[in-house]
Amino acid sequence: MFDIALLGTGGGMPMPNRYLSASLINYRGRKILIDCGEGTQVSMRILGWGFKSIDIICITHGHGDHIVGLPGLLATIGNSGRTEPLTIVGPEGIEEIVNGLRVIAKYLPYEVNIIENPKKVNLKVNKDNMVVVEDNNISDIIINTMEVDHSANCLAYKFSVQRQAKFNIEKAKENNVPKNLWNLLQKGETLEVDGKVYTTNMVLGDNRKGIKLSYVTDTRPIEDIKEFIKDSDLFICEGTYGDDGDIDKAIKNKHMTFREAATLAREGKVKELLLTHFSPAMIEPESFANNATSEFNNSTIGYDRLVKELNFIDD
Repeated sequence: MFDIALLGTGGGMPMPNRYLSASLINYRGRKILIDCGEGTQVSMRILGWGFKSIDIICITHGHGDHIVGLPGLLATIGNSGRTEPLTIVGPEGIEEIVNGLRVIAKYLPYEVNIIENPKKVNLKVNKDNMVVVEDNNISDIIINTMEVDHSANCLAYKFSVQRQAKFNIEKAKENNVPKNLWNLLQKGETLEVDGKVYTTNMVLGDNRKGIKLSYVTDTRPIEDIKEFIKDSDLFICEGTYGDDGDIDKAIKNKHMTFREAATLAREGKVKELLLTHFSPAMIEPESFANNATSEFNNSTIGYDRLVKELNFIDD
């Protein structure tokens, strides 16, 4: 139902078996891309999830290893037959960066809408099964962002998948809701029949727990991140340096070590940590796995095209 694939787990420069930063969310057949470094298109082609159904692209920041694959991808999406608008979300300055990159991708058969430095974006799957930005509060996915501590304007992202409350037949009967309205009300519509207004709360029970995915790269481990990622089902975090001895490099370049990322995971009470964004100098990130698992046991070293499936869990 809600899958995420690491398309590229590298930072700085691409390696023979490791493309640059990018991840892809698959939700009900529609896609949200996070970052678009070198090699993103190749990794997507290998993964086989398609290009045309990418509705939203979330960019963490404007450094080349996170965005230089964008103009080529936009062209490929156009060549796939897409004509519906596409939305790009990013930090302050992202519009100038995207427009600059589009010098080589000027003519697209669809409109590109840019949202700069939002705190919250509501997404809804519409009647045409497209993920679109909604102004109301009835959302399938809520994207929250926070500014983090890097050498460029940079956003962390949190994707909260809303779970529809369970239909309550007793409540519907108590409220004298006609049976022919039950299905529409369950889908979130408000209806007026013979002068009486029927709302979703007349047929739905208590809210149920959804899914929360947090995505943090590139940054130092600032205090605010702990609250931002709190209780995430999956926390994807940069681990540029695996060796604890590289802490001075991490501080200088405003990145994290495996241990720092794992400490955030533990203190943020997340369920699982998935590490990504590895320095090109770190050939085998797995050899430093203990530096993460000793702080937070449920830590995983990412690799290109690793797929995680997140599902609703009943209380």
